[in-house]
Amino acid sequence: MKQKALSNLPNMLSVLRREVKNWKPPIVGTFAHGENALFKILISTVLSLRTKDSTTEEASKRLFEKAQTPEELLKLSLEQIEKLIFPVGFYHTKAKNLHRICEILIEKYHGKVPETMEELLALPGVGRKTANLVITVGHGQPGICVDTHVHRISNRWGLVKTQTPDETEMALRKILPKRYWIEFNDLLVCFGQNHCQPVSPYCSSCKIRASCPRIGVKSSR
Repeated sequence: MKQKALSNLPNMLSVLRREVKNWKPPIVGTFAHGENALFKILISTVLSLRTKDSTTEEASKRLFEKAQTPEELLKLSLEQIEKLIFPVGFYHTKAKNLHRICEILIEKYHGKVPETMEELLALPGVGRKTANLVITVGHGQPGICVDTHVHRISNRWGLVKTQTPDETEMALRKILPKRYWIEFNDLLVCFGQNHCQPVSPYCSSCKIRASCPRIGVKSSR
């Protein structure tokens, strides 16, 4: 099953590259360009944990209207940050984490965002998803960012058979050709949010249905 899924992958990703042009890009993509993009990618991804994209987007925009650098963010009190990012999940904890992240960036990295997995994971509130997004989207370096969409679809396609996003990342690192690493998250997140949804995906109108084994799909539209 895995070998067949890998052989189908180039065509499936080629189709998705065309399809995603019709869908809204993942939230982090909206902050991936322009001045201070690296910092914005890091902060918006920290905010996105257990939070809907629409909520993350609005909270990030409010925060970045007041602060676009570590130095500017540290001028805000915790109460101000909480008010700006509410109602993202765990906003009290995230406000504290953002404050400490900015302190570390200034103390250790001259206000810059580090680019190694080890350095990023040492920042409070930063897990592998966030670190990989900063590495791939921000620094343009190879990495595999796995969220719930990438985890679900990779299993649905038969590429992996895993229980958690972290397990999926490690499994994909062993089998996924490196040329796909950077784009894999964006393509599958767009696909997962708009078409290949957790419950009752739109299989009848899916452009890659012929290549998809639909593992675990019990009902579809």
